[in-house]
Formats: sequence, C-alpha cells, structure tokens
Amino acid sequence: MASANEKTGRHLDDDFMGHDDNKMTVKEYLSTRISTLKPPMHRPPNPIKVLGSLSKMNWMMFLLAFLGWTWDAFDFFTVSLTVTELAEEFGKSKTDITWGITLVLMLRSVGSIVFGLAADRYGRKWPWVINNLLFIIFELATGFCNTYEQFLGVRACFGIAMGGLYGNAAATALEDVPPEARGIISGMLQQGYAFGYLLAVVFARALVDTTSHGWRPFFWFGACPPVLLIIGRLLLPETQAYQRRMAMRQDGDGIEKTFFREGKVALRRYWLMLIYLVLLMSGFNFMSHGSQDLYPTMLRNQLEFSANKVTVTQVIANLGAITGGTVVGYCSEVFGRRLSILTMCVLGAALIYPYGFLKDERIAAAAFFEQFAVQGAWGVVPIHLMELSPAGFRTFVVGTSYQLGNLVSSASSTIEATIGERFPLPPTASGVQRYVYGKVIAIFMACVFTYLFVLVLIGPERKDRQMTEGDGIEEAVYPTKHDAETGHMREAKGKDGSLNREISSTESDPKPKQDTVEYKTATAPGGATA
Repeated sequence: MASANEKTGRHLDDDFMGHDDNKMTVKEYLSTRISTLKPPMHRPPNPIKVLGSLSKMNWMMFLLAFLGWTWDAFDFFTVSLTVTELAEEFGKSKTDITWGITLVLMLRSVGSIVFGLAADRYGRKWPWVINNLLFIIFELATGFCNTYEQFLGVRACFGIAMGGLYGNAAATALEDVPPEARGIISGMLQQGYAFGYLLAVVFARALVDTTSHGWRPFFWFGACPPVLLIIGRLLLPETQAYQRRMAMRQDGDGIEKTFFREGKVALRRYWLMLIYLVLLMSGFNFMSHGSQDLYPTMLRNQLEFSANKVTVTQVIANLGAITGGTVVGYCSEVFGRRLSILTMCVLGAALIYPYGFLKDERIAAAAFFEQFAVQGAWGVVPIHLMELSPAGFRTFVVGTSYQLGNLVSSASSTIEATIGERFPLPPTASGVQRYVYGKVIAIFMACVFTYLFVLVLIGPERKDRQMTEGDGIEEAVYPTKHDAETGHMREAKGKDGSLNREISSTESDPKPKQDTVEYKTATAPGGATA
C-alpha cells in the first residue's frame, strides 16, 4: 500500500471513503487531516473569466436552480413573517402558529427522500415540475384556509414539497459546470435562500394588511412565480451528467434493475459517508438556525429596537450573507473546501461577542460580518455535498442529508429561547418581560462553531471530482467485465453504438476535464466503503 505522504490530499480521502483500491487505516487517515489542508497555492483564477467559461446552457440551468431555491425560501418565510396576523385570524397563540413552521421542518426529510430518488431515477425535469405544481397548490390553499386545523394540514403537505427541491436545484446548477467554476457557482446558488428572505420581507410589507383580504394576498402571490419555473424547466433538457448515467444504465439488464443494483452498491460503499454528511449538515443547520432564528427576537425584546430598526439590521445581515456565500464559494476553488469552511468557523467565533453583546445600531455591522462568516461557510456546502455524494444518487443524498440535518437542528430557537428565559431583564414600561437572549446565542454559537470545526477538520474532501465518476455502476451494469487484476474495465458497445470506451480505475487526474468519463471502485477500512 502506498504511504500517506506519497499521495495527494484528494486521494488520501478517496482511500478512506471508499474510492481507491488501496485500503487506508483510520490512524493513517487521521494523521493526514492537517497536511491535506495545505492549499495547492495555484494562482487564483480571474472570477470574470471563470464565470465566462460557463456555456449558455450552464447559465440557464443555474438561473433556473437559483430562482427555484429563492422561491422555495420565499414560500417558507411567508408563515414566519405573518405569525401575528395568522394568530389573530385563527384565534390561536403565536406559539400555536409556529407549529406550522415546525411541521414544515419535520416533513422536509420525507420530500427529500421521495423527490430525491425520483430525480435520480427518472431525471431532474419531471420531479422539478411536480415539485413546483405542489408549491402552487399548497401556497394557494394556505391563502384560503379558514381554520387552524386546515392551516396545519396544508403546511404539513407544503413541507414535503419544500424538502424535494434543494437536492434537485443543486444537481441542476452544478452537475455540468466546469470544475474551476464550481466554487463560485455553489456560493451564488446557496445565497438564493437569503435572497428569498429579502424578497419575502419586501413583499410582506407590500401585501400584508394592505387590502381587505389581510394576510391572504401574500400567500396567493407566492403561488404565482412557480408557474414560470415550471415553464422554464420544460424548455430545458436533462443535465449532461444525468444523460451519460442513463446511457450507462441502458446497457445493463434494464434501467430499473440497474438502478436498484446501483443503490445496493452505493449503500454498501457509502454508509460511512452518509452518516458523516448527516452529522455535517446538522452542524451547518445549527449554525444558521442558531445565529438567525432568535436574532430578531433579541433585537426587539432585549435591545428594544423598533420594527424598522429590526428590518434594517436583518437586511444588512442578509446582504452580508449573500456577499459571504459568493466570495467564500469562489475562494474554495483556490484554498479548498475544508480550509474555507474552517476559516469561516474561526471568523464567526471571533465575532460572537459583538454579535450578541453590542446594544446600539453598531450591532448591524457585527450582524453583517457574522452572517458573512456563517453563509460564507454555507456557500461551499452545495458543491462539497455534490462532490462527496455517490454519482447515481446525488440528488437523494444531497437533499436528504441537508433535510435530516435541518430536522435535527429544528429545535435551535426553542433551545435558545428556553435557556434565555433563565436570564431575565427588567420589563418594559408596558410590562413586557425581557431576557438576555444575546448571551445565550453567543454560548450556543460557540458550541456549534467548535463542533463544526472539529467535524470538518477530520472529514474528507473530493474537490475537482468528476461529476460522471462511477460509484459501483461498473459492477451493477457490467458485473463480468471488470478485470480486477489490471484495474481496467471494458464497456460493451451500446445499443446505439455510442459507447465503446476503455476506462482505467487506477488512473487519476487531479483536475479532470468537464466531459471526461471516469469510473472507480474501492473498499474502505474494515470493509466500509463510501
């Protein structure tokens, strides 16, 4: 077996996570976690030239995915921005209304599983169309709810629909882009969520309680843009990466059998990676929810900011988020995925004190840079998940790991609020109880940054991985055509005569071309593969 210092960082990670023929022990793997952080020190690519390398189709796919993710966030925040109005409408407390948010978070994992498997089996297009049709139905239905029970039922169904979009959006935007553009496109895509929140704030001001219908026009309007998203997706083809994988499946014993064989191989080889990704996304979601969900309450309750001050501070924070995600996503192409995330964890931890303890307008500056760090780390997430996921189940793994992490972290604001009530402040002149939420947010975020730092430090990285790399498909499709002794696998000629390739599973290219096809298999230590 090759020694650890004879291999590149990427191949060391491949060894442990099941992508190299040479096994690597856990001790050897952990001994490389610091050394593999060293960036290659290549000259940073010109971001304008990098973006210019995208084809027209790449841009259209990205724009569609970005707008879909943006409106997914918009529709989610329609409830959180109208809690007071909904409580008055249904005669319930604000806490009762927040169950509409909790149900969405709880059921998003169901949607990610259902729509993720559908997108990996039947393509990205039709699950996207169905997903957005459901958005239209459930947003319209929310606007027509007359009872609290109807409201909860509709929002529960909306949660399933919402959970199905993220993995599909990531695959649509990133599968076919040139490797050197993945980082910046990943950062730009992720910030669709922050952009969706900004749009929701603007349209809430314009549509809530400005007509005789109260809060309902806000939800009715939210159902309109998905129509354009459906039309746009119908006009675009499947991604090239998915088309190539389907061509491989068609040369097996039928697409269905091949798909299920792939699933068995992927599960056997990727179980360790799947566990890691869920733990990773739990940390990321704790970081975002812990720093954001209770923050407006802190501004209003602890600092007694007016509604306008709260809005301005939140907008400034989200501008920081959008900037951070784009900049750090781009930088991850130069410094690597893990080092970029770790740097943002350190920056975010350093800013905890001003973020939680400043008591005047200056806190807006702290909020800008804290969210720059938080969402800067998040900007690396889409492409990092894509590169670590098995090719044949990329939509399912990306979406499900994200949504399961979301489920684990869904109690963040409840935890912070409960602990915050142990640190009371003098009540307001009107008798409203006040609490020191800033201290609790600071302690909570310190724990989260520490957890995420350790997890990313010991975790793998597969930067520049080809999106067409196989993860056992050569065994599923061509079980008798792999020469284990030479490491070569000859593919049979396709039914249409288009496939006639010889691929070496031992060859490696640290910076592969976009359209190169390469398939590799391996077993990780202890028989666990990923």
